[in-house]
Amino acid sequence: MPRIAVIADIHANAPALEAVVDDIERQAPDEILVGGDLVGRGPQGSRIVDIIRDLGWPSIRGNHEDYILNFRNYDVPDDWLVADEWAAWRWMARELEGEHAEFIDALPFSRTADTVPDLRLVHGSPRSYKEGIGDWTSEESIREHLASIEESLLVCAHTHRPLVERFDNQIVVNVGSVGLPFNGDPRAQYAILTRRDNDWEIELRQVDYDHDRVYEIYRESGFLEDGGLTAEILRREVRTARPYLVPFQKWTDIAGRDFNRDAFEAFLDLYDPTESMGDFFERARRHYQEE
Repeated sequence: MPRIAVIADIHANAPALEAVVDDIERQAPDEILVGGDLVGRGPQGSRIVDIIRDLGWPSIRGNHEDYILNFRNYDVPDDWLVADEWAAWRWMARELEGEHAEFIDALPFSRTADTVPDLRLVHGSPRSYKEGIGDWTSEESIREHLASIEESLLVCAHTHRPLVERFDNQIVVNVGSVGLPFNGDPRAQYAILTRRDNDWEIELRQVDYDHDRVYEIYRESGFLEDGGLTAEILRREVRTARPYLVPFQKWTDIAGRDFNRDAFEAFLDLYDPTESMGDFFERARRHYQEE
């Protein structure tokens, strides 16, 4: 009965990862895989790469690996190199050492498990690391994803929300997020997958960790001060386990507002973090059309 632990979406949160590493050691799985987004949205990208590399845990690439590399290579719009909105991303790109950038740049898009090759790991979906699979994804779309792979188990992440769905003889599992959950549970989250009698047993795990230490690292590292409003919003996401940054960025386009603190306060008056983003954006469009 091989047991495989899969973690993902660490997002440069070392206290969360360290707690999960301790929990995994107690669980003693046969194999550990990392589903991408080691870096980004947090101040300890280099530390995370060191931990994962030293442990020798095989990893794949997430969308935030490319975001950080693009900032390091100045492969972003010119205004992102100076605008306050992107100050945190510039800080994170500078924090990552050259050897760490090389490590994440070499990560593959996808892989299978060694102990049970019938497991396919991707960050988002089999066709894109930017396409998340969640409870809002239609059955038709999930079946298309499953039909595109040969394995019986599709393991993904990206949405920061755990999910288990079974379709015929295949399963899709979203393992959630270690460093930045969005399901309202601020504990670090991952999954252990056990192969049993030609089927899969899925265990979604939650691990307590020291959030106060995360907030101290935000201050001590200079990330909170230099990253400006974006860093403050990311800290709010860690505390609440709910998404704020991307909804706010998209809201500014809908509302015709600049990315600043006054706009963020106006956004909070309208935003419900428990609402789906699709529903929120539709409600925001109606709100501003009626004004």
